[in-house]
Amino acid sequence: MTKKILEIKDLRKSYGGLEVLKWINLEVEQGDFFALLGHNGAGKTTTIGIMTSLVNKTSWKVKINGIDIDKDFPLARTHIGVVPQEFNFDIFATVYDICFFQAGYYGIPAKLASERIEFYLKKLELWDKKDSKARELSGGMKRRLMIARALVHNPKILVLDEPTAGVDVELRKTMWEFIGELNAQGTTIILTTHYLEEVEQMCKNVAILSAGEIVKNSTVKDLLKTLDKEIFVLDLKKKLEKIPKRFSQYDAQLTDSNTLELTIKASESLNDIFHVLSEKWVEVLSMRNKSNRLEQLFISLTKK
Repeated sequence: MTKKILEIKDLRKSYGGLEVLKWINLEVEQGDFFALLGHNGAGKTTTIGIMTSLVNKTSWKVKINGIDIDKDFPLARTHIGVVPQEFNFDIFATVYDICFFQAGYYGIPAKLASERIEFYLKKLELWDKKDSKARELSGGMKRRLMIARALVHNPKILVLDEPTAGVDVELRKTMWEFIGELNAQGTTIILTTHYLEEVEQMCKNVAILSAGEIVKNSTVKDLLKTLDKEIFVLDLKKKLEKIPKRFSQYDAQLTDSNTLELTIKASESLNDIFHVLSEKWVEVLSMRNKSNRLEQLFISLTKK
């Protein structure tokens, strides 16, 4: 049986009369790559804040690696590393020292701390910046520095709160390759992000928060199966001056003479579409979803 690395039971948080978390129940298995999604203000950051003692919960239980945070938070805290949304390090300290001081908070011996810092800074392509002050780094470098800092005590859970905000495409790819390696080696990843294509590509399970409540909690694969229709964009080699009548059922439209948009229900096959186009001697150069599939579901589940 897979171990539960995070257990949240009937979690509530109120600020005066405003209830921001409403009876949240959540379990994350060891080694999972888990997405916690929601609009701004849905309760994601509050949930993470409670897990890390930055926010006091109003009631009920949170366990990290089987440890109740109310009974032994210092021990529970050693099992979790957090990369917050905002940069929260001393901008006048060097990259190396920021990581070294963090290791000291967890009582890691200096020699072992140095070995880990070198390893993670090299993995995140920051080793050549080890003696640079944090204020001299680009936004993407600062983001990677926070990941390195969060890993120096080798936590079992790595929480990434909007980790790729402000990171360019190339560096984002490098970061995800590294985080994927961590997950493959057994580190549990909990991710919040507004880049839903990252969730579809990387995550196994997902919970969606809306107004302080979990409105969906399932595997990403099962969630995508609930999508009843998708909009496909077909790039055509030959100009199509008129939409074939047989496409009326697909809500078809030409955005230009070489681009055709079709709405396909889950029960419908694409074969008929390609058959009709071949009859018209229209060659399809490429096909793509108009929007991320998870984005369509996210919007439908979090509508107010």
